Amino acid sequence: MHTSLVPISLKPSPFHRHSFRLFSAQQHVYRINLTITSLSRAGNINAARHLFDKTSTKDIVTWNSMLTAYWQNGLLQHSKSLFQSMPHKNVVSWNSIITACVQNNNINDAFKYFTAMPEKNAASYNAMISGFVKNGHVEQAQKLFEEMPRPNVVSYTVMIDGYAKMENGIKRAKALFDAMPFRNEVSWTVMISGLVENGLYEEAWELFVKMPQKNVVACTAMITGFCKQGKVDEAWNLFQQISCRDIASWNIMITGYAQNGRGEEALNLFSQMVRTGMQPDDLTFVSLFTACASLALLEEGRQTNALVVKHGFDSDLSVSNALVTMYSKCGEIVKSELAFGQISHPDIVSWNTIIAAFAQHGLYDRSRYYFDHMVTVGVTPDGITFLNLLSACCRAGKVDETVYLFNLMVHNYGIPPRSEHYSCIIDVMSRAGQLQRACQLIQEMPFKADSSIWSALLVGCNIHSNVQLGELAARNILNLDPYNSGAYVMLSNIYAAAGKWKDVNRVRVLMKEQGVKKQRAYSWMQIGNKLHCFVGGDPSHPNIDDIHVALRRITLHMKVKGNFEEAVS
Repeated sequence: MHTSLVPISLKPSPFHRHSFRLFSAQQHVYRINLTITSLSRAGNINAARHLFDKTSTKDIVTWNSMLTAYWQNGLLQHSKSLFQSMPHKNVVSWNSIITACVQNNNINDAFKYFTAMPEKNAASYNAMISGFVKNGHVEQAQKLFEEMPRPNVVSYTVMIDGYAKMENGIKRAKALFDAMPFRNEVSWTVMISGLVENGLYEEAWELFVKMPQKNVVACTAMITGFCKQGKVDEAWNLFQQISCRDIASWNIMITGYAQNGRGEEALNLFSQMVRTGMQPDDLTFVSLFTACASLALLEEGRQTNALVVKHGFDSDLSVSNALVTMYSKCGEIVKSELAFGQISHPDIVSWNTIIAAFAQHGLYDRSRYYFDHMVTVGVTPDGITFLNLLSACCRAGKVDETVYLFNLMVHNYGIPPRSEHYSCIIDVMSRAGQLQRACQLIQEMPFKADSSIWSALLVGCNIHSNVQLGELAARNILNLDPYNSGAYVMLSNIYAAAGKWKDVNRVRVLMKEQGVKKQRAYSWMQIGNKLHCFVGGDPSHPNIDDIHVALRRITLHMKVKGNFEEAVS
């Protein structure tokens, strides 16, 4: 028995043909959307727009891709124009234009778009809350956060970050963190960083210990906290526990060593970093220059500068500013000035750096020259500018000029004086013997004088043997800092100069009873590749006998020269 074969048609049906064409079209648009995004990320925005214009079958993703491409390349107005011309908008379109405005600090327009949105999702709220926080409008961010139907972990984290950065807001940040229904690594990291930035190091450490999974950013935040406390060894121990170190963690550790007077270790750590294959960035070189400056390591500073040029950071502003400081701290003020001259567009930090450089070298006239020059070119001085200038003027002993600059800062530039500014003017008056005037100024200050201001007065009292005001200054210093050995020693010297030996003995007994010891002085110098450290009263240096002979010879030479100059003058 034979069965008949039913012929099967291989010709596609109209339905299949339609489905295939639809699939092909979708694939085509999908590829175009990917290409627009790729061109945008490469910075080729014109090619992205050309492809967008050529595409006849645009879908909503095509429009959104082009919209995002514009603002990610800094073309906010183009994004706004394209957004207005879109035939249809979805929530992604609205979120994109809000984010565009936020990224360009156009917070008012961002909120207008947010208000006009027909339908909002969590990303919409988070973008707007983030924008408010970024622009310092934390209270508005909080209001929006409270209106949000279902805040998620991103919403909570952004608000915690905002609270932590506002004045006296860290308690609110911690309360919100504790109230979070769910936390991720970012939440923990933001809270720990906030505590560190607010100086709450113990609380930060307690939270860090509780953190379920510690990432490199959280570890770096804690390393920063340890370094700010001067606990560099604890920072190093934690640094060693990081398995995958990034450039930020290396930089923080190098900076920690440099800023805590351990420049050699900072330089050694940099060498170790390079051996791992990690490429330095601008912050690395700033830290290295700081390390070289702290120990006056000129040769290492020059070598670092050669590396800066090699890695292409010689035009980086922050690196250039650090180079100016390094040369100045190493005693090369001429090279410091030349380095400043190489900066094409100096900012306020650059000007402050060169003014400070000459101030530290006692060259007030050059500091004043650069101050006048910065004002001429339209850069407005700030409190640091005047602090450097006042310091230079004070060192030059120019009382009237110091008072003039102080008044210029307050009345012409509207800069409220801080304790450091008052210290300069009190110091120069006191050293010049104008002790009553200095004391009167302390009484007229808008805030309570700290120990640095009273110390400035005490120095003048020591120079001019003023027992009454010296006692007043010392009493105020010791009320603020009972273990300030310098105040005890200086008061004792004032009594000795006045022949008040009973009072001298009383001060020494009081020091002993309080357990106050005079701090030992120390210094260092580099000869060749070796760093020599000297501590007052410590004879352990291997060449101490030769050093004493050389010092006696130099002292004798100075006395002979001084006597000769006095005789011929």
